[in-house]
Amino acid sequence: MRALIQRVTSASVTIQSKQVGQDEPAGDVEIIGVIGPGLVILLGVAKDDDETDAQYLVEKIANLRIFADEENRFNHSALDVGAEFLVVSQFTLYGDTRKGRRPDFNQAAGPDEAKRLYEHTVELFRQAGITVATGRFQEHMQVSLENDGPVTMMLDSADRQRPRRG
Repeated sequence: MRALIQRVTSASVTIQSKQVGQDEPAGDVEIIGVIGPGLVILLGVAKDDDETDAQYLVEKIANLRIFADEENRFNHSALDVGAEFLVVSQFTLYGDTRKGRRPDFNQAAGPDEAKRLYEHTVELFRQAGITVATGRFQEHMQVSLENDGPVTMMLDSADRQRPRRG
């Protein structure tokens, strides 16, 4: 699993309801998730991911010290500061752009498995005591956020199996 995390002062995700017919005006905008200070987590699931990958990322993200202390040093975790999370499914994190001009998404999990692991990950965050808002799986969404810092990190559960140096 891959997670692109951004520290934010606030964030929201909206969808626009669809109208019947191509000539119809766009539908109503619905806010489906809102958070205050915390993290926006774009979460991608690979074909070979399982619950172990979800557990690794949940523990890593919840305890990652990327919030400032009184001396403006990264010494506090999301759990320490009561950060809220906005978790949005993002299969494009597995886009392979090495060949050609169109990304290849063959390494991304299929929709059923991706949804299952996405929902499992959200539940693990909640079990850890974190307030979580979400996007809506397989919907076209608009994510608005105000970066704090900016602080952006990319985590990959496959990294836990790689040597740190070498």
